Amino acid sequence: MKSFLLSLTCMIITGNLLAQNKVLPVIDMHLHALPADFDGPPPIGMCAPFEHWSVRDAKQSGQEYYVNTLTKNLFCGGQHFLSATTDDSLLHETLKVMQQYNVYGVASGPFQVVQKWRQAAPDRILPGIMFSPTMEISPEQLRKWFSSDSLKVLGEITGQYDGITLSDSIMEPYLTLAEQMDVPISVHVGPGPPGIAYAGAGKYRARHHSALVLEEALIKHPKLRIIVAHAGWPMIDDMLAVLYAHPQVYVDLGIICYGFPKKEFYAYLQRMIDAGFGKRICFGSDQMIWPQTIRVGIESIMSAPFLTEPQKRDILYNNAAKFLRLTSEEMFLHRYPFKKLKERAL
Repeated sequence: MKSFLLSLTCMIITGNLLAQNKVLPVIDMHLHALPADFDGPPPIGMCAPFEHWSVRDAKQSGQEYYVNTLTKNLFCGGQHFLSATTDDSLLHETLKVMQQYNVYGVASGPFQVVQKWRQAAPDRILPGIMFSPTMEISPEQLRKWFSSDSLKVLGEITGQYDGITLSDSIMEPYLTLAEQMDVPISVHVGPGPPGIAYAGAGKYRARHHSALVLEEALIKHPKLRIIVAHAGWPMIDDMLAVLYAHPQVYVDLGIICYGFPKKEFYAYLQRMIDAGFGKRICFGSDQMIWPQTIRVGIESIMSAPFLTEPQKRDILYNNAAKFLRLTSEEMFLHRYPFKKLKERAL
């Protein structure tokens, strides 16, 4: 009898709390776990969106232009944010937004920072790693991390900043590893900070915005699970061609969903929707050191006038859940924190 009453109490409490949970879950496929000084001494500004991109006088150094664009002479067409000033405040402010909007994030960054974030919120952080083959991280080390469950996603792969595409031979051992272990990968194809080729990333090239640079890797590794960060902006025709020719490819909307003028973002997103690829578009914030950009990115999807409610849910959650191969139990726990509720009731 005591056991029955305990179970009944648990069910009542759980049911009441579940009924109060009206915030549908969101998966952020492009979240970063970074130190607060990742882009330089904080605080650093960010526009959501930028009204226009400032001009660099040819006499001005690339580094000076980069600093001014991100910290001083911001041309904001909407909201303006300053970055968190400490590692702890960045972590806590990000988690606060994630909890408020019921966000579960694939977080990439330096391995130790990602592990710290995962420890702080194991139910919300899916660990990835910001990676380029120029870093001193061997395939063997990655295999150990994936085997021990320390990592779940390979990426964001940022080789574009080093002039490296996914189809370059240097990527072969890493792609083979991901394919063998069925590890999903996220690869940067699209915009970096404006003028970054003149401010420390001398091998960055605009031609690598094209999703066509992925084709040889996709053909050679047909079992890869791959999501294209930034959706190959602005080369929409190339992106559509790759989505059509390679049905396993997904995209995320990182930074273009808040940093770019809304008219441009909506036009880009609508092209993919109108072409029939709504089931392979995932939300991504590309939150680096500005936690509120997660909120702005979500709101830009929710307010898109051309999206139906089912399409919004696909972009904000369903497509990513399928890409990550979440179980029905995991998806239920995202919608309802059942395990925690049960523990509280007991």
